[in-house]
Order: sequence, then structure tokens, then C-alpha cells
Amino acid sequence: MEKVKEYTKSVLIALILALGVRATIVSAYVIPTGSMRPTIVENDRIMGNKFIYFFVDPEPGDIVVFTPPEAAHTDAPRFVKRVIGVEGDWIEVKNGNVFRNGSPLSEPYIEQAPDYTLPLFRVPDGQVFVLGDNRRNSLDSHVWGFLPKQAIFARAMFRYWPLSRMGLVE
Repeated sequence: MEKVKEYTKSVLIALILALGVRATIVSAYVIPTGSMRPTIVENDRIMGNKFIYFFVDPEPGDIVVFTPPEAAHTDAPRFVKRVIGVEGDWIEVKNGNVFRNGSPLSEPYIEQAPDYTLPLFRVPDGQVFVLGDNRRNSLDSHVWGFLPKQAIFARAMFRYWPLSRMGLVE
């Protein structure tokens, strides 16, 4: 009887720890669309760090998991996109290139160059500008505008499925 109590106690402690970690530190996400191709593709499974943005702000290049704004007009509970600009940055999209603070971005990670134009604008305080890596097929800031930083709840860190694509998400 004593062994059963010990096993039960161990299982309960492990369950509480696992739920605590999932609620506060990391969480798993399944990617339903190709908006982040080729970096993350349909049905990839990724781990997101939910803890990092308590200590640092999102930076250009971060791949973030967030609650989509109302302007996105979607029922999706979350989006995954790349941060292109942070508060104070000047962004422009022209001739198939994205410019941040007057310099074209080197973007070896994109599927195709954007086929749209955005006039020069400044990212407001408390906001970020995000784009999918599949620039021509992504519901992102070029469609619905800026994303409040408080809508971001994780940074994509690691792909764990499929095994053939396992590794850091960059």
C-alpha cells in the first residue's frame, strides 16, 4: 500500500510540474497553413518559448506566436509570423524588397518576394510589424496592420515533427 501511495504522489507531482511548464514556459503548436513556407510548413509541430518575452522585447527576425488582431477577420486562435519591424522602425515594401530603416532586408528564408507595395511608414510604440515568409500567401501585417506586442505569447524555437525536419526554427 505504501508503494501505491509513493507512485501516486510521484505521478501527481510530475503531472503538476508538466502542466506548470506548459502553462508558463513552453507550449506545442501545430502549423495549419503554408504562410510561413519554407521555414515552417503545413503540419509541422513546433515548440514555443512562452517565457522569453517577460524579459526581452521581440526583435526583427523573431518568429512569434500570437493572437491575431480583430482586423484579420479570422477564427484562427493563433498565428505564427516573422517580426520585420519593431516600434520606431521605418518599413517600406517596393520592387519586391522589404526595407527596414532605409536598408533592404536580406531574406534568404522567404518563399517568394512580395508582389505588393507598402509606402514608407513608422511602426508605432507598443506595436510590431509581422510578415509570413510566404510573402504572397500570408494573412499578415501587410493586410491587417500592426500587431500589439501584448498579443504575442511565444517565440517559436524548435521544430520537433516531422523528424526529418527536426531542429531550431530560424
